[in-house]
Amino acid sequence: MSEFGRRGGDEPVPIGDALAEVGSELGMPDPAVLAVLHARWTELVGENAARHARLRSLREGVLLVAVDAPAWATQLRFLQPDVLRQSAALVGAGAVQKMRVIVDPDAAKTAPETP
Repeated sequence: MSEFGRRGGDEPVPIGDALAEVGSELGMPDPAVLAVLHARWTELVGENAARHARLRSLREGVLLVAVDAPAWATQLRFLQPDVLRQSAALVGAGAVQKMRVIVDPDAAKTAPETP
């Protein structure tokens, strides 16, 4: 049994470190990786696509993106090689290995504001 949440058995672990450890066990990335991708989303996909696409999750190297219409799904799939390359430059090679795009008509309602 591991000493989850403890360093040296007695020292408390910062909550961010504890969440990162739990997430890692569940196949999720370091929260800092996802934060960088969210913060740079418009840069990764472009302003027009960012208005219609929302980064939903990153799990086991698969970036899940929801778009509000099938045409945007096609556009994001076309952009996939660039998104993967730029993601590797931002967060390191291997963090984002694939991108999966789904259509969700409500995606634009929850998409981050673009400047």
